[in-house]
Amino acid sequence: MMAGSTHYAARPMTIFDLHCHSTASDGRLSPTDLVARAHEHGVSVLALTDHDTVAGHAEAALAASACGLQLVPGIELSTRWDKHTMHVVGLGVDPRNPVLLQHVEWLGEVRRQRARDMGAKLAKLGFTGVYEQALAEAGEAEPTRPHFARALVEAGHVQTEGEAFKRYLRRGKPGYATAAWPDLEQTIAVIREAGGMAVLAHPHGYGWTGAWVRRILEAFVGCGGEALEVVCGGSTPNDIRDMSGHARRFGLYASQGSDFHSPATPWIELGRLAPMPADLKPVWQAPQVAAWLAA
Repeated sequence: MMAGSTHYAARPMTIFDLHCHSTASDGRLSPTDLVARAHEHGVSVLALTDHDTVAGHAEAALAASACGLQLVPGIELSTRWDKHTMHVVGLGVDPRNPVLLQHVEWLGEVRRQRARDMGAKLAKLGFTGVYEQALAEAGEAEPTRPHFARALVEAGHVQTEGEAFKRYLRRGKPGYATAAWPDLEQTIAVIREAGGMAVLAHPHGYGWTGAWVRRILEAFVGCGGEALEVVCGGSTPNDIRDMSGHARRFGLYASQGSDFHSPATPWIELGRLAPMPADLKPVWQAPQVAAWLAA
């Protein structure tokens, strides 16, 4: 195959979706219902990658065993490098690893402080009670911006969650609060300590220039990162082409995942993914993931 070719392999019989969320973080389906939906949509191998927690893994594992779906334990960790916030998926992590669990506990407090800061900012705008409603929306999970978006909709301050982000919750907007996320090197070290591999999540979604993507990938690889999410639920053909080129250039495994959160966003669905370019090294062939598939 010629360099830069846009030919793709036929969709494999085994459908991998290695990035999705449940009510353990900011998803709308319980781990059990998420697994059931994935199975209904033909997913063969699923990774539950909730934000900064593995709390949903045990429930998801029971549901996966019951329906014959293979589950890869995962997590999506928040991190920073050179003032850039990003997410790194850990695939094949041991959800009982004490180093990972200690890191998750720390991130929980970071999220709680951020939520308090966001609640205070929104209260200054006259949106009293939104913080409390966001906590109620989160339930047993840590509060996130999507929970605040739902709270703003519930209180009638905006019509949609998208409007909540656009007007109040995106970086630079009056309800946005920064968080003291751990640095990239520490984040990847935790994933590796837990037996997993680090995947840079949805790299096309940050608005980085090509030059910044290359700089960040150089740092990512230098810290021990091994894979790049090439195909996501919201990927365009150009996104896939560009990220495939980066995967080749840096010798990275290629991952894919819908980043599914809710049935209310039908344009992002479990298992509904564009084909992976045939010449890339799929992440499910990496030892950290293959070990779970062989178990």
